[in-house]
Amino acid sequence: MPKMKTKSSAKKRFKLTGTGKIKRKHAFKSHILTKKSKKRKLALTHSTLVHKADEDNIKLQLRLK
Repeated sequence: MPKMKTKSSAKKRFKLTGTGKIKRKHAFKSHILTKKSKKRKLALTHSTLVHKADEDNIKLQLRLK
């Protein structure tokens, strides 16, 4: 059997924290920023954690499980 490969798209988008949680960036901050408020754009800048329901799926794509 060949080695299992990680999904390239997933390894570019997600990082593991020290405690094993998965970190991600917010969407909707690449273009058409003029109609979005300063508060909204600032909130989208910060990274956040992946929801518990999606964690298993992403761990499978990163071959952590």
